Amino acid sequence: MSENLHHHNHDNHHEKPHIHSHRALIGFDKHGIPTIVAKADHQDELENDPKAFIRDYMNAVAEYKKTFPSKQDVIDQTPDPAVREMLLRAEQLGIDTTFDRFDKQKPQCNFGLAGICCKICNMGPCRITAKSPKGVCGADADLIVARNLLRAAAAGVAQHGMHAREIILSLKWAAEGKLDIPIMGEQKIIATAKSFGILTENRTVKEIAVDLANVLLADLSRTEPEEYQTITACAPPERQKVWKNLDILPISAYHEVFEAYHKTGCAIDGDWKSIMQQFLRCGLAFTFSGVVGANIATDSLFGVGDRVTSKVNIGALKKGYVNIAVHGHLPTLVSQIVKTGQEEKFINLAKSKGAKGIRFYGICCSGLAAMYRYGGVIPLSNAVSAELVLGTGALDLWVADVQDVFPSIMEVAKCFKTTVVTTSDSARLPNAERYEYDHYHSNISETKALAEKIVIRAIESFAQRKGIPVYIPPYEVEAEVGFSVEYVHKRFGSMQPLAEAIQTGKILGIVNMVGCNNPKVLYEKAILDVADVLLKNNVLILSNGCASFPLMKLGYCNISALDKTGESLRDFLTPDLPPVWHVGECIDNTRSSGIFAGIAGVLGKNLYEMPFAFSSPEWGNEKGIDAALGFRLMGINSYHCVEAQIYGSQNIIEFLKNGTRELLGSVMHVDTDPVALGNKIVDDMKAKRKALGWD
Repeated sequence: MSENLHHHNHDNHHEKPHIHSHRALIGFDKHGIPTIVAKADHQDELENDPKAFIRDYMNAVAEYKKTFPSKQDVIDQTPDPAVREMLLRAEQLGIDTTFDRFDKQKPQCNFGLAGICCKICNMGPCRITAKSPKGVCGADADLIVARNLLRAAAAGVAQHGMHAREIILSLKWAAEGKLDIPIMGEQKIIATAKSFGILTENRTVKEIAVDLANVLLADLSRTEPEEYQTITACAPPERQKVWKNLDILPISAYHEVFEAYHKTGCAIDGDWKSIMQQFLRCGLAFTFSGVVGANIATDSLFGVGDRVTSKVNIGALKKGYVNIAVHGHLPTLVSQIVKTGQEEKFINLAKSKGAKGIRFYGICCSGLAAMYRYGGVIPLSNAVSAELVLGTGALDLWVADVQDVFPSIMEVAKCFKTTVVTTSDSARLPNAERYEYDHYHSNISETKALAEKIVIRAIESFAQRKGIPVYIPPYEVEAEVGFSVEYVHKRFGSMQPLAEAIQTGKILGIVNMVGCNNPKVLYEKAILDVADVLLKNNVLILSNGCASFPLMKLGYCNISALDKTGESLRDFLTPDLPPVWHVGECIDNTRSSGIFAGIAGVLGKNLYEMPFAFSSPEWGNEKGIDAALGFRLMGINSYHCVEAQIYGSQNIIEFLKNGTRELLGSVMHVDTDPVALGNKIVDDMKAKRKALGWD
């Protein structure tokens, strides 16, 4: 790539690092995905005739849109029979789903897909065309695409950052006695505090926990530039040196979001290269506060959990019980709702209303965080198919906390008289009942009382819903969940056996497969198609978040899936390890990166040298941009089946996909064909192994 961030040190002054760029030529692969190529005979045309580039990217957008599946394609090809049955049932009942609405949005706006529609100020909206190559303010395609990309990344930092804020505050308040729940991860607190340089000797766990929480909160919210302690304590020294040289070390998560929206305002920062430098800072803030900080606090307060076996998929729903679904990302109130519903007092109350008992189900990350910590929380689906779960008519109460809760669930809930309650001032739904922490969390001490009210409301809803028709597709399977760095050490004694298996080739490499879902590709099939290629080629898969649901539902997290693997991976995993290790919710990407770092450390290698990869085949929301960027910043390539909205800028395409090879030691690869994407991951791993002398 022809762009770089350079840090120049001179005797008398320091220049800020900046990104250099030479104009590159855009080309398109067989799937209509833009790529940077180098054809000198066409270079002049792009330099002197912007219309040529506009023509090319419009053609590319048109080709890309042809790859988008229809609802009928999903019905015909989605791998989960329960999803297929519920889509047909929803159609019969006249219920709109994500897939119906996606079809109705076609054809999607070319300018939006290309990222060259700007509506930041009220002089617009502006769009880049051959007739108007600049917006009213003078912003060109490079600047508009960069600003849109940075704003999306900043939103992702804010979303995971709010998650982090609540759980870090919960840890602090539990230690101070303001929140009446037990601290379960004492060893995690002590070990982490030591790595942060926090005094632990002759101090109580609660005292240590307060100091740890304060450090995490400082990294989240400081305004004066100081050391970002989570990065210092948790990031590899080699990476810290890279980030310092690029001048992308963040001040705090809050500050970088603040600065991102400042820089991208109308008539503020007009240099796309500066905008992309802030993009990288947001990636670090997202990673080390929104993910690492949140993970530390969650494991400290609720414990790491352990490997457990869980029933999964819609068939695990049972009639005759008070059925409660927890949906979203925040564990504090959910933990108490589950605990309350398991108390004999409330089980007896449910039975007095004619129920067999109380059962809990998980949608999205609230369920994943709970399932390996508390018994009996059954994961059913990711966010995209939440409507289908509601369409069974089996749920009495739906607890919606924050993030990945589509407002459309309210219409389906109304059809089946399912009570929906919201639990956060940040995330309300029209006509939902509110049992919320207020804006100031002034009622955090009422957590147990809120949990009891919600469970009682579920029992009332069960009684009120008698006679509602229920249809549950008969598909369920067992999945092994709860893998972590701690579990690896417990199972193998250290990271050494895993490292040796990779070095000797028993395991070709490891992929962290995560992310949300997107109707731009065949629902859940893209994830499984990539997984099939990887497993056949002896690649071990780690998974968390929404992408993990099809892997759980279709048996990949069970030892029965060993027949999908190559011989050497199967030999390593036999007799009791599945080929996909489920590490938890989306913030548990920290567990995957911890496993990566542990293996690299044993082998004395840097992360960018190792046959590791990050893949979010179906990513769809703003957090997905940051999740991939977080691993890229660590030097690990990312692989996707969905394109970012960057078609309209050859410079941003070059920077985002290939340019970071020089900056960070990693690249981004997109292919709408999941099998081809899987093969690309395998080929790149083989190249890494060859460079290490392991082939």
